[in-house]
Amino acid sequence: MQGIFFSLIAGLFITIQGVFNARLGETIGVWHTTVIVHIVGLLLSGTIFLFARDGHVKQIKEVQPIYLLGGAFGVLIVFGELMGISLLGASFAVSLLLVSQLMFAFLIDTKGLFGVSKIHFSVNRVAGIAIMILGIIIFKL
Repeated sequence: MQGIFFSLIAGLFITIQGVFNARLGETIGVWHTTVIVHIVGLLLSGTIFLFARDGHVKQIKEVQPIYLLGGAFGVLIVFGELMGISLLGASFAVSLLLVSQLMFAFLIDTKGLFGVSKIHFSVNRVAGIAIMILGIIIFKL
């Protein structure tokens, strides 16, 4: 149940963040926005860390170096989402974003990439993705 709650909250904030970033980007520029977004995120994250103090930074040596690229992906996500929303509008851009996420998550799950537990390929899962794509086409008409 917690996973569902956190996923729904993340979806809410991803959408709001995208719209806020698009509005900011239209005013001050895309890369200025990306820098500000990540500075504000760093400040909030750092403040929460001061109170939470979870994890063990000394264990970073045990992490595969490729997993340190998450922050770089964050920059590309902010850039792509704010450009998509600016050019397509929030609902269409977020619809495409969700289908893209679902397709790549399905690929990661079925191949067991990046150490995730493999799930079996299923026609039902592919049909679900196809229905979402059809929904976006109908939505856009």
